Amino acid sequence: TTDWVQDAAREQLRRKARRKRNAGLWDAGRFDWRHRIRESYDAAQGWIVVTIIGAAIGVNAAFLNIITEWLADIKLGHCKTAFYLNENFCCWGEDNGCDDWQKWTGFSPINYLIYILFAILFACTSATLVKSYAPYAAGSGISEIKCIIAGFVMKGFLGFWTLVIKSLALPLAIGSGLSVGKEGPSVHYAVCTGNVISRLFAKYRRNASKTREILSACAAAGVAVAFGSPIGGVLFSLEEMSSYFPLKTMWRSYFCALVATAVLSAMNPFRTGQLVMFQVHYDRSWHFFEILFFILLGIFGGLYGAFVMKWNLRVQAFRKKYLTNYAILEATLLAAATAIVCYPNSFLRIDMTESMEILFLECEGAEDYQGLCERDHRFRNVVSLLLATVIRILFVIISYGCKVPAGIFVPSMAIGASFGRSVGIIVQALHEANPQSPFFAACLPDVPCITPGTYAFLGAAAALSGIMHITVSVVVIMFELTGALTYILPTMIVVGVTKAVSELFGKGGIADRMIWFSGFPFLDNKEDHNLGVPVSHAMIKDVTSIPTNGMTLQQIEALLAEDNYQGFPIVEDEHSKILVGYIGRTELRYAVDRAKRERTLSPQAKCTFAPPPSADVTTPGADIITPGLVRMDSFNTIGFAEPSTTGSASSSSSSSNFINFSRYVDTTPVSAHPRLPLETVMELFRKIGPRVILIEYHGKLMGLVTVKDCLKYQFKVEAMEEVANNGQHSGHGQGNGAEQQGVVSNDERLWELMQRVAGWVSDKVSIASGGRIRLRDSLDLPRETLAGGAGARVGSGTNRTVRSQGGVRDDQILDGTEDEDEDGVELENRQTYPHGSTSR
Repeated sequence: TTDWVQDAAREQLRRKARRKRNAGLWDAGRFDWRHRIRESYDAAQGWIVVTIIGAAIGVNAAFLNIITEWLADIKLGHCKTAFYLNENFCCWGEDNGCDDWQKWTGFSPINYLIYILFAILFACTSATLVKSYAPYAAGSGISEIKCIIAGFVMKGFLGFWTLVIKSLALPLAIGSGLSVGKEGPSVHYAVCTGNVISRLFAKYRRNASKTREILSACAAAGVAVAFGSPIGGVLFSLEEMSSYFPLKTMWRSYFCALVATAVLSAMNPFRTGQLVMFQVHYDRSWHFFEILFFILLGIFGGLYGAFVMKWNLRVQAFRKKYLTNYAILEATLLAAATAIVCYPNSFLRIDMTESMEILFLECEGAEDYQGLCERDHRFRNVVSLLLATVIRILFVIISYGCKVPAGIFVPSMAIGASFGRSVGIIVQALHEANPQSPFFAACLPDVPCITPGTYAFLGAAAALSGIMHITVSVVVIMFELTGALTYILPTMIVVGVTKAVSELFGKGGIADRMIWFSGFPFLDNKEDHNLGVPVSHAMIKDVTSIPTNGMTLQQIEALLAEDNYQGFPIVEDEHSKILVGYIGRTELRYAVDRAKRERTLSPQAKCTFAPPPSADVTTPGADIITPGLVRMDSFNTIGFAEPSTTGSASSSSSSSNFINFSRYVDTTPVSAHPRLPLETVMELFRKIGPRVILIEYHGKLMGLVTVKDCLKYQFKVEAMEEVANNGQHSGHGQGNGAEQQGVVSNDERLWELMQRVAGWVSDKVSIASGGRIRLRDSLDLPRETLAGGAGARVGSGTNRTVRSQGGVRDDQILDGTEDEDEDGVELENRQTYPHGSTSR
């Protein structure tokens, strides 16, 4: 994790050094126009970077929109005049198709088969690209980005290849018809764009806190281009993504979202002047009696979110345990199943954004899809919409999380829109059947009273709020989509009801649940804890510390050879345990390597970590030097700033039997009393962001605590409370264990059934192909490989899993014993550690 305290100290020293340099130039009369330009560029560099990033995000979004539309339509037919045009562009100006757009054949079963084959091809290609080149491109990415912005480092997650593969595989995944969306992945590729471009500038390559501002701004721009909602994107970044969002970050986010949407609007990918396909405008007002039905939509949104989150996590657990080795096959079969089931339903056959555009529209003009506005087809359309709602919910549960770029925003909105439109049609039918009822007294005669499209719009808002547990940003996004100022109040009512219902089933949306499920060390600032214990209950007491004197170089290197520790407290001696300071593992490794490079050292050379007496004492008027800060330019990392002395790391002694590491020791680590409430310590981690807090009593080291230690204790307490709340009667523990065992047993039986079906299919394919095609080889892996190849281990408490570049490792993230990967770091040259806990 990033140590924000050290990062802030580095930035302060950088500014101080620059001020001193400029003052010296002024005094010498050498501060000329070149230095003025350099200073102006340094001050404006943040806005320049944000402008470049915003433009790149807008261009990428425009191309992705065009490609996604074409891939979605090519499954149904082709344009005779130009093969590269989708149906809208081929039939430009026409409402209900044209002669230039032609289905593949005149025989419906053949069209059905072509539709399925295209879906399989797109999904297989997308999954293959992800698995072969950038495994981190799978999924949505929002939960991981939340952790990265909070300071957790994931190597390669925001890298260049992740950006490329995400941009290539995302249109294929959407075009395959899988029940996944592009809005969540839009945030991921936007943040990847910001990370890749910002690394070209030294100011951001060497400063994690400034990079955090850029990543927050990119998250806002990603939502902005996905929904055509710049203000909604800023609010989404504030409400959902960033745990630290000062005013400067808000301005940067606003400007980045503005540039991205302006570029997208200039490119005009839909040639309609609209930023998104389902942008509509409502000119009718609503009536107060409709609030009853709006509340119904809000209840549906809350129930939908709770249901999907519960069962999707079950599916994710099953996927990690059994299906990790079959990522491509799983995505391909899901696409095939989705195509087979969805093609007969006219609202599921087309792309989800296109279906929302249809469902949002008012019944005016010549455009009408499948008789949606005709009175004679109401019953058929209501049944079709309700079936579409149920089928889409089931496919979202099993599809979200498969190894292709996959979001859940648009599928949820499509589900809410189909349910809302069906409710609107029913309400419209009730009004027309009883126009004189006092309930509909507010309706004017000879004027359409009920607008079913607005119910679809409100249903989409409810489902999106229910799955993500966000409120204000949803209202603003939906307002910017429609421009309907009169529908802000109904949207607020629907979202408020959704939020209230969602809170009954637990806190946190799908992104927060995935953070919990994956075991990332993330302290959610939206949660209030009342643990009621001091920090001594959660701290690590058995701490490996380093005495100021007495250790040899051989002992230090043996300590560094162990992977269990990411830092070491410095004490006067092992007996007194008087705390002197703290040194990180990376700083110590660098110091040892530097000393060995500069002169020949004996393995028995004595090492000292005792700070000089002047480090803690400053005279009045003297410059205050932050002790223990060391600059590592040769390591291509700005760590702590080195004192202004020159010479080697061990210049305090010329003897080959003595090494002085004192300048690498942080003599002012964040420390706390063992009786300080654990809630206060967690607040310290949230507010100032140290990597580790040392626990001392009367100057004596008692232990240390990291974010993971706080989370481990929190999970343990929550598990005990859950057992206590549910186990009011005797023997509940055995019942709960039996229930969990039943879940595992059901998963086992389901996996065995899937193996038998897959084996039967592979045998038939082998027989039909004369043995040339063999699908069974991949099904004969030993059981240990299937269950342990991904290392997936899912359960309560701290037995969580951690995703690595190759899949899932069997490490327990919260134990702080992660190995360091050798691949590139997305925050390269800024962060110290790629994974995990600071120390044990």
